[in-house]
Amino acid sequence: MTGEKFVAGSFLSYLAEGDRDLLLGRGLRREFPANGTLLTEGDPSDHVLVVLSGWVRVATSLNDGREVVYALRGPGDVLGELAAVHGWPRSASVRGIGPVVAVQLTKSELFAALTNLPGIAVALLKTVAVRLRDAENARIGAAALDVSKRLAKYLIDLAGERGVVDGKEIFIESPLTQEDIAAHLGASRRAVARAFGLLRERGVVSTGRKRIVVHRLDVLKSLVRL
Repeated sequence: MTGEKFVAGSFLSYLAEGDRDLLLGRGLRREFPANGTLLTEGDPSDHVLVVLSGWVRVATSLNDGREVVYALRGPGDVLGELAAVHGWPRSASVRGIGPVVAVQLTKSELFAALTNLPGIAVALLKTVAVRLRDAENARIGAAALDVSKRLAKYLIDLAGERGVVDGKEIFIESPLTQEDIAAHLGASRRAVARAFGLLRERGVVSTGRKRIVVHRLDVLKSLVRL
């Protein structure tokens, strides 16, 4: 294991240490370079990847050629599980934001683990439930909120999932660019930049390289309620 903290709500975060070691021991350890492709949209499916360290973008291509980034996955997350279980082609492409270390499990290895170790099956079920909830929240948010409100809600979610509290501030380590966030929110980069600028001017957040600091979580929550 790498010692890197698992993302809250990730597959490995739900596993007991014994089950986690047994599962990962069945697979093949793989290393991917920064910007390397882990999974390709449309490819046939016969394996899953469990991220041990590093972060990846999950994106799908639209008919007009645009790429929509709809998820950020990190340590502890499983990739490609639904496609592998059902034998579907990959529904999205996954690329590393930086170097990534993962364990690759074949479909048969995954099925054996799910059948013989109930804790692993329950962990995967919980992971799928979290992702379905997030997908539903994203759908509702896109329909109901303008860009500023959607950005505020996104930052609240990030703070809850990956934020580190220091006094009254919350530090979020995020490898996503503003362009990535815009794609996730279904907005233009310019609109997201304006929304970030407004939040910075009011002292609600500050931004730096791969870091967002939330100074006023209460203001973000108020924006969402407007």
